[in-house]
Amino acid sequence: MQIIDGKKVSAQVKQEVKNETELLKKEYSITPGLAVVIVGDDPASRVYVNNKKKACELVGFHSEEYALPAETTQEELLSLVKELNEKKDINGILVQLPLPKHLDDKTVIEAINPLKDVDAFHAVNVGKIMLGEYDFLPCTPAGVMEMLHYYNIEVSGKNCVVIGRSNIVGKPMAMLLLHENGTVTICHSRTKNLAEVCSRADILVAAVGKPKFVTADMVKEGAVVIDVGMDRDENGKLCGDVDFENVKDKCSYITPVPGGVGPMTIATLMKNTVKAAKIQNNL
Repeated sequence: MQIIDGKKVSAQVKQEVKNETELLKKEYSITPGLAVVIVGDDPASRVYVNNKKKACELVGFHSEEYALPAETTQEELLSLVKELNEKKDINGILVQLPLPKHLDDKTVIEAINPLKDVDAFHAVNVGKIMLGEYDFLPCTPAGVMEMLHYYNIEVSGKNCVVIGRSNIVGKPMAMLLLHENGTVTICHSRTKNLAEVCSRADILVAAVGKPKFVTADMVKEGAVVIDVGMDRDENGKLCGDVDFENVKDKCSYITPVPGGVGPMTIATLMKNTVKAAKIQNNL
């Protein structure tokens, strides 16, 4: 069993982005810029935003943070997005989800210029992912693919099972595996015989948001297990969607939580932002 080290892979991705950024500055005097918008004071969102800021510093980006009070109106938020769409030094716009209940995240995402949508949530970018002709990929699924490539894990012809059908992870994850010729099954809360379906997977991706949901009987001997979950167990300790201790000995590869998929998400965001800077400057 080999542990897939997300910190190691993400460090490599960030180094590549840093090199690319230095080149853009030197050759074209372009500094990629990322704007992060956070509404309210969700503690988990705050942690993410701080990590994004640190990553921007590390790779040499210009970054701006807009921390808005929880009672911000839809109009105020949309007007900020419009302003950022027009800012020349901002190449990527990221609105941290979830937004407070009274705001409509769909409308907000659709207001972002698709060429600055470094989360790849805009309908235009989602459509391009379906077609396989994309500019940007959603950060978490793209990070998962990056890990599989790093460890030379072949997707083509494999049985791939994704548990969870969210627009952020489950659906795009399935598409990316499909683009690499995996045979893909998406499972969700209405799936019958879930354990049986999962136990046929060569590559199992858990993105369901339930602590230790995937148990040993759901995992095939020698499977690759990717845990996208970020949960807390009964003792308040950070854990994933996979019961790591009981599952790990059955796997050929497994991602830990923390230190697996998490670091990859931010590394991919950096990759998307440098790509956005290049697209917007016709490079």
